Amino acid sequence: MADVILTGLADEGPVSKRAEEQLTLTRALGLSYYSLRFVDPGGGVKNAMQLADAEVERLRTLHAEFEVGVSSLASPIGKVKLLDVDDDTANRYVPFEQYLREDVRRAIELAQAFGTKLIRGFSFYPPKDDDPAAHVPRAAEQLRAIAEACAAGGVYFGLEVEANLVGRNGELEAALWEAVDHPHLGLVFDAANMVCQGYTPEELFHQYQAMKPGLLWLHIKDYRDPALRSDAATGRVLGHVAEDALEHFVPADQGDSDHRRIFRDLKEYLPTLSARVQERGLPGVFLDLEPHLKGGGQFGGFSGPDGYGVALRALCRVLDDTGVSYHLTAFEELRRG
Repeated sequence: MADVILTGLADEGPVSKRAEEQLTLTRALGLSYYSLRFVDPGGGVKNAMQLADAEVERLRTLHAEFEVGVSSLASPIGKVKLLDVDDDTANRYVPFEQYLREDVRRAIELAQAFGTKLIRGFSFYPPKDDDPAAHVPRAAEQLRAIAEACAAGGVYFGLEVEANLVGRNGELEAALWEAVDHPHLGLVFDAANMVCQGYTPEELFHQYQAMKPGLLWLHIKDYRDPALRSDAATGRVLGHVAEDALEHFVPADQGDSDHRRIFRDLKEYLPTLSARVQERGLPGVFLDLEPHLKGGGQFGGFSGPDGYGVALRALCRVLDDTGVSYHLTAFEELRRG
């Protein structure tokens, strides 16, 4: 069995985001899984959270035809304000009980319908200029309720690290995970989401280490920060990040994340991590490609079919260099099919 399972947010490939094109790209690149985010199942592009029941059934039929599994529902759960305050952002606030009853419940239903145990989500926006650490208790309280709802539905909530949220770095993600203390909440590492805040490669590795005890899977994208080449200062962390203005995303072997160092460490940790995810009924450790090579923002990104292929080949180079094994469809499997 492969040490890691390659998957990706296939909506970054086709311009149209048509379901058939996403699945064709996924299979053409040799992947057997994809993460579902934005999709056009035939009536227009929408976030998976807005899919009607008939569209869900159409996608399920296409998944069977293409022999593709859904690795995770890449939901935007948790990308709302923690508090109902005006902080000069466009982020919306939803009363939490309503959010739990409507959005979280729907995400669980969709994950169940698509046969995945993983829901990707986030840790809520604190007021823009506040210290995020001060909001860990409130965010953890809400995340615990989400984890409990996921447990009742037989799925798991993966908390992705990202700028501007309470969990914007590895240490804060670890603090949230420890405070929630629930087996149905895990952490999703994403190197670029911290490099774009100003973390140096050395600092980033420390943040990755902080997340390891709660790690569930990894997102793969990289970022090349021009400021790291012009400033002698280290330890800089920017304040609020204008996510829609970010423009220096690069393949996994070209940025400031030092994925090779991370993957060398991950290789040694994989037996522990694999056992953890398999105990939860998952097929293995997912590396979820989210390249943003032609642009990325708060709620999505785009790489194009060419960029998506470039990003996958770069990831494979890093895995080959570090001795982490993975699987892509081989000729023998086509013959068996």
